Amino acid sequence: MSTQTPHNPFRRSDVIRRFDRAAADFADSDFVHRHACDGLLERMRPMQLKSKRILDLGCATGAGSRQLSRPLRRNHVISLDISQNMLQRARQQRSRLARISELRADAMQLPLNTGSVDLVFANMLLPWIGDLDGFFTEVARVLRNDGLFAYSTLGPASLAGLRQAWSSVDDRAHVNPFVDMHNVADAVMRAGLRDPIVDIDPLFISYRDLSALFRDLTATGARNCLRTRFPHLTGKQHFQRMRHELQKQFRGGTLSVELEIVYGHAWGGGPRQTPGEFRLDPSQIGRRQG
Repeated sequence: MSTQTPHNPFRRSDVIRRFDRAAADFADSDFVHRHACDGLLERMRPMQLKSKRILDLGCATGAGSRQLSRPLRRNHVISLDISQNMLQRARQQRSRLARISELRADAMQLPLNTGSVDLVFANMLLPWIGDLDGFFTEVARVLRNDGLFAYSTLGPASLAGLRQAWSSVDDRAHVNPFVDMHNVADAVMRAGLRDPIVDIDPLFISYRDLSALFRDLTATGARNCLRTRFPHLTGKQHFQRMRHELQKQFRGGTLSVELEIVYGHAWGGGPRQTPGEFRLDPSQIGRRQG
């Protein structure tokens, strides 16, 4: 399965609109975002990084940027997001003493000099990236030699129950096509980043009613922005049929939603590979238990 796509599967304008709307309530429903951020930071601690300039890609309301700025006050963190409303929230919540600056830009076209960043941190951004090769190429460009790229994303098992419920109603796309971690690691190496490490940490979230699930999806901006989605509003009967199918998945009064959290990192300065050439040590890919 190739990660290269003929076009971006997401409507850029829809993505911006969704996250602009979600900004006000994002901090109240961003459990998964915070969980993944903590997981990334935990994996980075043993590395003893000396990073003076950090890029937080897809920063949302800036929670990750604020944590990244704490170890050394001399760090300069660039909080980058495509949503102006998210950046406004981030600016309001940071300390005036923190060396954090907000930058509105597209992650596919970073307005930064080549080799100007020591650490690129991308927490839960990849599920919204349609062209992984183009994205990783930009990351490799701005990252200095031996700099660190750390990221989290969702694996293909994520939201499988929701995907199944929709598939029983129609054949249209309703859930993001999360990419397999092997394909992500391959794209990382094609971009010239080296020594990729990937691991998986499954996360299960229980809901007692479907309304809470859909509220969380809306509050975090995780609603359908795919180009192939139905061009008009989903009809009430159509949506109710999907809810009925999802209701069948309840066990003991609760619905268990699985998220396959994928964590990875790689280093800058690796040689670019020729098309069709792949190097990946399977022993470096594992599943975390517990």
